[in-house]
Amino acid sequence: MSFERNIKIAPSILSADFADFGREIRAVEAQGADWVHVDVMDGHFVPNLTFGPPAVKAFRPHVSGFMDVHLMIAPVDPYIEAYAEAGADLITAHVESGPHPHRTLQAIRATGKKAGLALNPGTPLEAVEYVLDLCDLVLVMTVNPGFGGQKFIHSQLDKAARLRGMIGDRPIHIQVDGGIDPNTAPLVAKAGADVLVAGSAVFRGGTVETAEVYGENIRAIRDAAVAAAG
Repeated sequence: MSFERNIKIAPSILSADFADFGREIRAVEAQGADWVHVDVMDGHFVPNLTFGPPAVKAFRPHVSGFMDVHLMIAPVDPYIEAYAEAGADLITAHVESGPHPHRTLQAIRATGKKAGLALNPGTPLEAVEYVLDLCDLVLVMTVNPGFGGQKFIHSQLDKAARLRGMIGDRPIHIQVDGGIDPNTAPLVAKAGADVLVAGSAVFRGGTVETAEVYGENIRAIRDAAVAAAG
């Protein structure tokens, strides 16, 4: 997939109907989702428990486009290969989930997948500075990881803007995750983010039977972000 810095909306299926993932995934893609974002939590690194590799493997046939798997687990390295084999296109690990993020990024790239590194709100930008050239994406968490529907943390806008300057012209995406809706989307887009993860703001008010609501929600987020990005 060629690199483009245009605005991309990545609905988090953590906010979808857990009893109907296949149709939910197909519905959001049909309604304009650019990526499908899968939040993996272990009940240890974050206070919630979600999808193991078999679940991600089950999602994969329903994803026609790009599947973005965000590993909120520690330790992360022993599970990279399993999530790669399950069908992830990009695997994002947290700087904080192990002692050697450089090694973690190498392990992801060794599977042939794109590699991302995530920064929690309290983690300084400098933590990624010396491994940027191994990254296809840096994720700036705009909430503390672990739950959907949290309030956006505004201090992370400065981090995203400084990251954009640090990246320069390198083909590295800036993703933001947490509290993204039509009100916060312009703020992160102006700061330099190009991949916007949204869960409740995409799925709110709709169902697979009324998937046009998902489309309206995705367009509202995208339009607000594109207008701000200029």
